[in-house]
Amino acid sequence: MKFVQTNEAPQALGPYSQGVVVNNMFYSSGQIPLTPEGTLVEGSIEDQTHQVFKNLKAVLSEAGASLSTVVKVMVFLDDLSDFDAVNGVYSEHFGEHRPARSCVEVSKLPKGAGVEIEVIALIK
Repeated sequence: MKFVQTNEAPQALGPYSQGVVVNNMFYSSGQIPLTPEGTLVEGSIEDQTHQVFKNLKAVLSEAGASLSTVVKVMVFLDDLSDFDAVNGVYSEHFGEHRPARSCVEVSKLPKGAGVEIEVIALIK
């Protein structure tokens, strides 16, 4: 087992890692719209989702994976009415790649974020 850590994404907010590699699989912790410096991105849900994808790309890269090797995505929204807006940004980043996905509404996310995303990916 290898723990993934990069300064290109925000540091974990608690006693966990940004992600873990086991054999040829990468499991990310949930990423919220924090900058690598730890500042929450204010603004639209689209702005927040773009930051989440920047963070995911950074931890995926550190693990030796990429969005094109993602097999499962879990999306958490604090307001399910943001579903279509998040899907728009999601589509921009994944393109034609269509990993399995779930999306649920939760009552709150850390730091007041509107979106959190975690992924499972194959290591190249």
